[in-house]
Amino acid sequence: MLETISTHWAQILAVISIVMGTVAAIHATMTKEEVRAAIGWVGVIVLSPILGALIYAVAGINLIRRSTLSMQRAGMTAVERHHLAEYDVTGETVERDFGDTFAAMKILGDRVSRCKLTSGNTIDMLETGDEAYAAMLAAIKGAERSILLETYIFDKDVIGVRFADALVDAVRRGVEVRVLIDAVGARYSIPSIVGYLQKGGVPVDVFNGNIIMGLRLPYANLRTHRKILVIDGGVAFTGGMNIRAGFAAEAAGDGVSGDTHFRVTGPIVADLFHTALEDWRFATGEMLAGEPWAVVEPEADPGTGVLARVVPSGPDKSLETNHRMMMGAFSVARDHIRIMSPYFLPDRELISALVTAARRGVAVDILVPGVNNLTLVDHAMTAQFDQLLKDGCRIWRASGHFNHSKLMVVDDTWAYVGSSNLDPRSLRLNFEVDVELFDKGIAEELDARIRAVMQSARPVLLKDLRARPFPRRLLERIIWLGSPYL
Repeated sequence: MLETISTHWAQILAVISIVMGTVAAIHATMTKEEVRAAIGWVGVIVLSPILGALIYAVAGINLIRRSTLSMQRAGMTAVERHHLAEYDVTGETVERDFGDTFAAMKILGDRVSRCKLTSGNTIDMLETGDEAYAAMLAAIKGAERSILLETYIFDKDVIGVRFADALVDAVRRGVEVRVLIDAVGARYSIPSIVGYLQKGGVPVDVFNGNIIMGLRLPYANLRTHRKILVIDGGVAFTGGMNIRAGFAAEAAGDGVSGDTHFRVTGPIVADLFHTALEDWRFATGEMLAGEPWAVVEPEADPGTGVLARVVPSGPDKSLETNHRMMMGAFSVARDHIRIMSPYFLPDRELISALVTAARRGVAVDILVPGVNNLTLVDHAMTAQFDQLLKDGCRIWRASGHFNHSKLMVVDDTWAYVGSSNLDPRSLRLNFEVDVELFDKGIAEELDARIRAVMQSARPVLLKDLRARPFPRRLLERIIWLGSPYL
């Protein structure tokens, strides 16, 4: 046997290469939805025998991972939801208060999101980490029945330990507590906060992996990027803020990073709760039910308050929901679109929608950090800027320290906030949760926040981009080629 292998190893290797390449090429052809992606992967597979097929198996097989994960999560959406029909908002109400333009957004949301547009909500913006963490900790310390927390990063630093201690104290006084941390996000601290929580008696788990043995490779590229905290079924916190010291001035000092978070009450709390509940049940198999987990009745009267909708998205039945909502918003804009995003890497469809809006006369302003915490992402972002600038969009580099906020406002009427970045990972690979808002007051407040940062920001000019040295521009384009996996 060994003699045969040693004599005919070249022929055996050729057969293995042909079989692996054929299987991989057929899979790419049959499963990729974009022709350029299919052609690209087939080229890699054919031009790099064996190695190309292995690379495809690791980096190009997200559709199978996504499909498998979707089947495993299929039963999650059958969880009974607490829903009060009298808080539902009709199309006529939206058209009356905001015009037929935004009535179209209501129709779109109804068709792509599994959550209703509801009235009776309150939304309070928390503009700094210190403000957000103080409000969240106060809510945890005041919890009487239940606490459900889902987050991407939960660092074991001064802020993370403060949260962990508050959660441990809640368990000791009889509150039902559950904490879900993404398996990748849990690794931002070594050792992880998970052991600290477990030692304190807090039921905690990680999403799509484990801490000791490593990530579960079939799902390693699929992460929960959601940030949800629900207290006693009546108040919730959501937005872009992870739990880490870098966003608290008391811990980071002058080097503090910026972010924006939100405290919410009303019917959307039930939808945020059930979004996190589904993820907890998927990760652990435990169904959270009974009196401790009951969602409370909203205090506001139906038809009052902020009109809002929770928009979960991710690689399951909610695939690309956030992408579709953004496409719709860019398409209906008439006056202005303002976007604040730390990682701005939109796909060709979103770029076309923004460019088309600019050509229609819509003022499109995109605010990104002047200093980014992810250098590779920043290079890839810069490589795309010319596609927007040459057709009338405006891009601004914020001054000061890194800002992680994800805010979007259209015509001072419609707003979209939450955990989603405008990059391939958030739009296709991560589990995200956002909130759609129909409210002129909130939209104007968010718009003012963006414009305040723009006042000291530096405009990115096309002539300056093109005047930079060729080696730098080439490097950015090379990094941009790998942007779907940054």
